[in-house]
Amino acid sequence: MDNFWVFGYGSLMWRPGFAHVETRKARLFGYRRALCVHSHVHRGTPDRPGLVLGLDRGGSCLGLAFSVPGELANEVIAYLRERELVTNVYLERRLPIRLEGGPIVEGLTYVVDRAHPQYAGRMEPEQAAARVSGAVGQSGRNEDYVINTVDHLKALGIRDHWLEVVAKRIAPSAPERRTL
Repeated sequence: MDNFWVFGYGSLMWRPGFAHVETRKARLFGYRRALCVHSHVHRGTPDRPGLVLGLDRGGSCLGLAFSVPGELANEVIAYLRERELVTNVYLERRLPIRLEGGPIVEGLTYVVDRAHPQYAGRMEPEQAAARVSGAVGQSGRNEDYVINTVDHLKALGIRDHWLEVVAKRIAPSAPERRTL
Protein backbone atom coordinates (compact mmCIF):
# COMPACT_ATOMS: atom_id res chain seq x y z
CA MET A 1 0.00 0.00 0.00
CA ASP A 2 1.19 3.51 -0.79
CA ASN A 3 1.58 6.27 1.76
CA PHE A 4 -1.68 7.96 2.71
CA TRP A 5 -2.60 11.32 4.26
CA VAL A 6 -4.38 12.06 7.53
CA PHE A 7 -5.94 15.51 8.01
CA GLY A 8 -5.83 17.11 11.46
CA TYR A 9 -7.74 20.24 12.49
CA GLY A 10 -7.48 20.22 16.31
CA SER A 11 -5.31 18.44 18.85
CA LEU A 12 -4.27 15.93 16.20
CA MET A 13 -2.13 18.73 14.73
CA TRP A 14 0.13 19.15 17.77
CA ARG A 15 -0.34 15.69 19.27
CA PRO A 16 -0.83 13.25 16.38
CA GLY A 17 0.23 10.14 18.30
CA PHE A 18 1.18 8.12 15.22
CA ALA A 19 4.23 7.70 13.00
CA HIS A 20 4.37 9.83 9.87
CA VAL A 21 7.06 10.81 7.38
CA GLU A 22 5.91 14.28 6.35
CA THR A 23 3.74 17.10 7.70
CA ARG A 24 2.27 19.86 5.54
CA LYS A 25 -0.31 22.55 5.95
CA ALA A 26 -3.44 21.58 4.07
CA ARG A 27 -6.92 22.91 3.42
CA LEU A 28 -10.12 20.90 3.50
CA PHE A 29 -12.93 22.51 1.52
CA GLY A 30 -16.60 22.09 2.41
CA TYR A 31 -15.97 21.77 6.16
CA ARG A 32 -15.00 24.23 8.88
CA ARG A 33 -13.45 23.88 12.33
CA ALA A 34 -16.17 24.52 14.91
CA LEU A 35 -17.03 24.03 18.54
CA CYS A 36 -19.98 21.87 17.55
CA VAL A 37 -19.70 18.77 19.74
CA HIS A 38 -21.12 18.58 23.25
CA SER A 39 -18.54 17.11 25.63
CA HIS A 40 -20.07 15.14 28.49
CA VAL A 41 -16.82 13.65 29.81
CA HIS A 42 -13.56 15.40 28.92
CA ARG A 43 -14.65 19.06 28.95
CA GLY A 44 -18.05 18.90 30.63
CA THR A 45 -20.62 16.64 32.25
CA PRO A 46 -24.06 15.41 31.20
CA ASP A 47 -25.58 18.10 33.46
CA ARG A 48 -23.21 20.84 32.23
CA PRO A 49 -21.82 19.87 28.83
CA GLY A 50 -18.88 21.71 27.35
CA LEU A 51 -17.95 22.07 23.69
CA VAL A 52 -15.12 20.51 21.70
CA LEU A 53 -14.07 20.78 18.10
CA GLY A 54 -15.53 19.03 15.13
CA LEU A 55 -15.44 19.50 11.39
CA ASP A 56 -18.87 20.77 10.39
CA ARG A 57 -20.25 21.41 6.91
CA GLY A 58 -19.57 24.73 5.25
CA GLY A 59 -16.55 26.87 4.47
CA SER A 60 -13.05 25.47 4.62
CA CYS A 61 -10.52 24.50 7.26
CA LEU A 62 -6.77 25.02 7.33
CA GLY A 63 -5.02 22.26 9.23
CA LEU A 64 -2.12 19.85 8.94
CA ALA A 65 -1.81 16.78 6.75
CA PHE A 66 0.40 13.89 7.82
CA SER A 67 1.83 11.43 5.31
CA VAL A 68 1.72 7.94 6.80
CA PRO A 69 3.74 5.04 5.40
CA GLY A 70 1.45 2.51 3.76
CA GLU A 71 2.88 -0.37 5.80
CA LEU A 72 1.58 1.37 8.97
CA ALA A 73 -1.95 1.84 7.61
CA ASN A 74 -3.69 -0.78 9.76
CA GLU A 75 -1.92 0.35 12.94
CA VAL A 76 -2.53 4.09 12.38
CA ILE A 77 -6.15 3.67 11.32
CA ALA A 78 -6.84 1.47 14.37
CA TYR A 79 -5.26 4.12 16.61
CA LEU A 80 -7.29 6.93 15.01
CA ARG A 81 -10.53 4.98 15.30
CA GLU A 82 -9.88 4.32 18.98
CA ARG A 83 -9.08 8.00 19.54
CA GLU A 84 -11.77 9.62 17.39
CA LEU A 85 -14.70 7.20 17.39
CA VAL A 86 -15.19 6.70 21.14
CA THR A 87 -18.80 7.97 21.11
CA ASN A 88 -19.28 7.79 17.34
CA VAL A 89 -19.96 11.54 17.11
CA TYR A 90 -17.47 11.64 14.23
CA LEU A 91 -17.68 9.94 10.86
CA GLU A 92 -14.54 8.62 9.21
CA ARG A 93 -14.21 10.02 5.71
CA ARG A 94 -11.63 10.16 2.94
CA LEU A 95 -11.92 13.64 1.47
CA PRO A 96 -9.89 15.75 -0.94
CA ILE A 97 -7.44 18.12 0.76
CA ARG A 98 -5.16 20.64 -0.91
CA LEU A 99 -1.59 20.45 0.34
CA GLU A 100 0.07 23.84 0.74
CA GLY A 101 2.13 24.51 -2.36
CA GLY A 102 1.12 21.18 -3.80
CA PRO A 103 -1.55 18.93 -5.20
CA ILE A 104 -4.97 17.85 -4.04
CA VAL A 105 -4.74 14.47 -2.29
CA GLU A 106 -7.17 12.23 -0.46
CA GLY A 107 -7.03 12.69 3.30
CA LEU A 108 -8.42 10.49 6.04
CA THR A 109 -10.40 12.76 8.35
CA TYR A 110 -13.17 12.74 10.91
CA VAL A 111 -16.23 14.96 10.42
CA VAL A 112 -19.07 15.52 12.85
CA ASP A 113 -22.20 13.40 12.52
CA ARG A 114 -25.02 15.95 12.53
CA ALA A 115 -27.52 13.22 13.48
CA HIS A 116 -25.62 12.32 16.67
CA PRO A 117 -27.12 13.51 20.01
CA GLN A 118 -23.79 15.21 20.88
CA TYR A 119 -23.97 17.47 17.83
CA ALA A 120 -24.41 21.02 19.14
CA GLY A 121 -25.12 22.74 15.84
CA ARG A 122 -23.89 26.04 14.50
CA MET A 123 -23.47 28.82 17.04
CA GLU A 124 -22.54 32.46 17.14
CA PRO A 125 -19.30 33.11 19.06
CA GLU A 126 -21.26 34.53 22.02
CA GLN A 127 -23.36 31.36 22.27
CA ALA A 128 -20.30 29.13 22.10
CA ALA A 129 -18.48 31.21 24.73
CA ALA A 130 -21.48 30.97 27.08
CA ARG A 131 -21.60 27.19 26.65
CA VAL A 132 -17.83 26.84 27.22
CA SER A 133 -17.64 29.15 30.25
CA GLY A 134 -17.83 27.19 33.48
CA ALA A 135 -17.87 23.72 31.91
CA VAL A 136 -15.39 21.29 33.49
CA GLY A 137 -14.76 17.62 32.72
CA GLN A 138 -12.22 14.89 33.40
CA SER A 139 -9.64 16.62 31.20
CA GLY A 140 -10.13 20.01 32.81
CA ARG A 141 -11.78 23.34 32.16
CA ASN A 142 -13.43 23.90 28.82
CA GLU A 143 -12.06 27.47 28.74
CA ASP A 144 -8.52 26.08 28.89
CA TYR A 145 -9.26 23.76 25.96
CA VAL A 146 -10.44 26.63 23.75
CA ILE A 147 -7.70 29.11 24.71
CA ASN A 148 -4.95 26.52 24.37
CA THR A 149 -6.33 25.42 21.01
CA VAL A 150 -6.14 29.01 19.74
CA ASP A 151 -2.59 29.34 21.13
CA HIS A 152 -1.50 26.11 19.41
CA LEU A 153 -3.07 27.17 16.11
CA LYS A 154 -1.30 30.54 16.24
CA ALA A 155 2.01 28.81 17.02
CA LEU A 156 1.52 26.75 13.84
CA GLY A 157 0.78 29.91 11.84
CA ILE A 158 -2.91 29.03 11.46
CA ARG A 159 -5.57 31.64 12.17
CA ASP A 160 -9.15 30.72 12.99
CA HIS A 161 -10.96 34.00 13.44
CA TRP A 162 -14.23 32.53 14.71
CA LEU A 163 -12.44 30.48 17.37
CA GLU A 164 -10.29 33.47 18.30
CA VAL A 165 -13.44 35.54 18.94
CA VAL A 166 -14.79 32.76 21.19
CA ALA A 167 -11.47 32.66 23.08
CA LYS A 168 -11.55 36.45 23.61
CA ARG A 169 -15.08 36.20 25.00
CA ILE A 170 -14.05 33.57 27.56
CA ALA A 171 -10.51 34.80 28.38
CA PRO A 172 -11.61 36.97 31.34
CA SER A 173 -13.23 33.93 32.95
CA ALA A 174 -10.21 31.69 32.30
CA PRO A 175 -7.31 33.08 34.37
CA GLU A 176 -5.46 29.78 34.66
CA ARG A 177 -4.07 28.63 31.34
CA ARG A 178 -2.85 25.07 31.17
CA THR A 179 -1.68 23.10 28.22
CA LEU A 180 -3.83 20.47 26.58
